[in-house]
Amino acid sequence: MYLVSNFSESKKMGAYASLTSKGQLTIPKDVRDALSLKTGDMIAWTVVDGYLIGTPRNLDFADLAGFLGDPPGGPASLEEIDAAVREAVGRHVVGDEPKGGNEGA
Repeated sequence: MYLVSNFSESKKMGAYASLTSKGQLTIPKDVRDALSLKTGDMIAWTVVDGYLIGTPRNLDFADLAGFLGDPPGGPASLEEIDAAVREAVGRHVVGDEPKGGNEGA
């Protein structure tokens, strides 16, 4: 099981947890501490290629700042971001492929 957390962290951590008869897992304390998990936090579970990936949903949008590095064309204005989101949603609704190949993939 891999738990994906703060995108800026580069260290790896592993631990074991047993599944109870009720289908419950206890996330080891070292892992909870490393991910800043606390009682009531939500975790989104996904299975990818046979791996269980738990993604804490306790991140704020600000935690993602700088995750992708500096934008190639410099910072975007709010209007440019809104336009890009509208275009992506429109493409998704009509089923068009993104322009340029890998955008939005």
